Amino acid sequence: MRVLHFYKTYFPESWGGVEQVIRQLCVGTSRLGVTNEVLTLTRGGAADSFDIDGHRVHRVPQAFEIASNSVSLGVIGKLAELAREADVIHYHFPWPFMDLAHFMARVKKPSVVTYHSDIVRQKALLKFYAPLKRRFLSDVDAIVATSPNYFASSEVLKRYNGKVLTIPFGLDKATYPQPKPELLEKWRARAGERFFLFVGVLRYYKGLHILLDAMARLDYPVVIVGAGPIEQELKEHAARLGLTHVQFVGAVDEDDKVALLTLCYAMAFPSHLRSEAFGISLLEGAMYGKPMISSEIGTGTTYINSHGETGLVVPPSDPDAFGAAMVQLWENPALAADMGRRAEERYWKLFTADKMARDYLALYQKLTG
Repeated sequence: MRVLHFYKTYFPESWGGVEQVIRQLCVGTSRLGVTNEVLTLTRGGAADSFDIDGHRVHRVPQAFEIASNSVSLGVIGKLAELAREADVIHYHFPWPFMDLAHFMARVKKPSVVTYHSDIVRQKALLKFYAPLKRRFLSDVDAIVATSPNYFASSEVLKRYNGKVLTIPFGLDKATYPQPKPELLEKWRARAGERFFLFVGVLRYYKGLHILLDAMARLDYPVVIVGAGPIEQELKEHAARLGLTHVQFVGAVDEDDKVALLTLCYAMAFPSHLRSEAFGISLLEGAMYGKPMISSEIGTGTTYINSHGETGLVVPPSDPDAFGAAMVQLWENPALAADMGRRAEERYWKLFTADKMARDYLALYQKLTG
């Protein structure tokens, strides 16, 4: 079986959560006999094709971008060409130009959409895009919600109830590097024996201003991993609050990330808007047996982090509540350790890449008869 994934960004040019999901899907289903290809855009070069992790990646230059919507007229012909050889087209939503490309390329193969998130911020543009979105979601054969929480809380998904099923994201711990002793020592010396960890792109919906406001009343060490569009704004906010115990370490490679995940005391994940539909780095924390603090926003974050079992879930945009949760974990190491153990057990039960791959393979087989 041949599956073509289509999304605006991918490895190695971009390292976000959607890209990680596509990678894990390709690696996992390849082991089950699926031949995977990925069609994506590039901002910095000519069209090319190459292999990564056992699957083929095709890149077409991006022409321009408007409101985070990457556009490339050249990719339409490439989509039509690759779709002719594929058995299933796997789209990753949202990307408004993708909807248009689907129709312009006249794709007629069985198709599935992984619905990563509602469109939250661009409300004005959404009014113009809504008719195309409805037509696209009506045209595809299946829509996958990434958690039962998100399915239950998304007004868009409820309209397509008959074709929606839930397949949670999964990770393969074997694809992560083993932590190197020298890196563990480096980060232990820099961050200390106990610290809270955040990992992610520094975007508006990550709620890091809430974490910083909570830390104005606390002196626990916090390490913030990642870069992004509001990085400078957050650093200035931390400076105004005098937060010398909060470290911004920027983007790090996989080896350093694994070292930090291994060493950290707990995960702090303050995302406060529905744009955070799942939380891959939160799941990474669970995979490494860490207790978690997150906010109830009606998405997959609370499917990963079950309140009182794997960590603590607090109201969104509430620094006092977030800080109180940090105090509860910090002052109760036995409770934190128990929650971390249950978090890892929940990962092995619900969130492995193997389980995700088998569920998607079953869907592909159903779509192709």
